[in-house]
Amino acid sequence: MTSILHPLRIGKHIVRYPIVQGAMAVGVSGAKLAGAVANAGGVGVIASLGLGLHSPNFHQRKRGSFFEANRLALIDELTKARTISPDGAIAVNILVATKNYPVLAQTAAAQGANLIITGAGLPLTLPQYTADYPDVALVPSISNLLSAQLICQTWQREYNRLPDALIVENCQLVGGHFTQCEHVNSPGFSIESLIFQLREYLKQQLGVMIPLIVTGGISDRTDIDRILAIGADGVQIGTRFMTTEEGDAEQRYKDYHLQACAEDIVTVPSPVGKPSRALRNSFAEQAMIDSSTILERRCIANCLETCLCRDTGKTYCLLQALAKATRGDVEHGLIFSGANVRYTESPHGNTL
Repeated sequence: MTSILHPLRIGKHIVRYPIVQGAMAVGVSGAKLAGAVANAGGVGVIASLGLGLHSPNFHQRKRGSFFEANRLALIDELTKARTISPDGAIAVNILVATKNYPVLAQTAAAQGANLIITGAGLPLTLPQYTADYPDVALVPSISNLLSAQLICQTWQREYNRLPDALIVENCQLVGGHFTQCEHVNSPGFSIESLIFQLREYLKQQLGVMIPLIVTGGISDRTDIDRILAIGADGVQIGTRFMTTEEGDAEQRYKDYHLQACAEDIVTVPSPVGKPSRALRNSFAEQAMIDSSTILERRCIANCLETCLCRDTGKTYCLLQALAKATRGDVEHGLIFSGANVRYTESPHGNTL
C-alpha cells in the first residue's frame, strides 16, 4: 500500500513533497528543471558546476574569467528559476572541491537561493559565507557517519549552528562521483545501517532531529516508500529527472538515458581522483582502458582544487567531457548516471 508523502521542513522552508531534485552538471540541472520541480512541490536544484562554460564572459586565455562567468551565470539561472517558480524552494548545489566555492556560496545566498547543498568535500566553513542570510538552509552531502560528526561538531563549535538537513549518499547506487568504493558491497555500509547510525548520533549526542535525505538509486514511488520506511525524511532523485521535458540538457542526451539499461552502467575514473558512475559509450570505454588517448585532456578552466588532468596530465578535463555530452555529443562525452536506470515513458515525457 502506497504511503502518504508528507511535507518536508528544511530549516525555515517547507516543501509539499519530500523530494529533492538531484544536481546534475554540466548543463542538466539548470533554471528550467529547478523551477519546474519547485513548482511541483519539491526542491528544485541548480547545479553550479560549469554554468559559465559557454558564457560570453568566459575567455579561455583570460586568467580567472571562468570564475566570474560562472558567478554571473549562477545569478542568471537563479533569476530565471525564480521567474518560473516565484514561491517554490530553489536550491543551489556547490562543490566544495571547486576553487570558487566560497564565492558561489555567497552569491547563491545573496541572490535568493532558499537552500545551499554541498558535495565533493566537507563544507566546514560554509556558515561563514552565508552568515548575512540566516534564512538560507545549509545542507551538506555526506556518505558516512564520520563526515556528519565532523561537520556537526565543527559548525556547532565555530558557528553555533547545525546543518538544516543532510543529504545521505547511498554509495552503492548514487550517480556521478561516489566515495567508499572499496566498501561498496559491504553490508556494514548499507543505507539502512547508515540511516540508523546517523539518527542515533543526532538524537543521542546532539539531541536534535535533522532531516535525513537519501540519494542514490531512487527511481519511482516504490523506491521512495522503501527509503522513507527505513527512517529517512526525504529522497533526492537525479537520473529520473534528466529525461524530463523540463530538463536543461539536449534531447540526444535525454534519449541516450531513455534507451539505457542496467548493463550500460560502468565505473569510470575521474580527474577528481574518485570513481564515477556513467553510461557506457565510446568516451567511457576509452577512459576505462587508457585515458591518455582521450582528446579532452587540456584543462580549460582551472576549476578544481585538485585535478589529475591539470596537475599530472592524466585522465581528462571533467568540464569538457560533461559539457560535450549534455550538448548532444553522446558518444564522445561523459554521461553521468545513477545505478538505477528504470524509466517509464509517456507521451508527455518521463514521469515518476
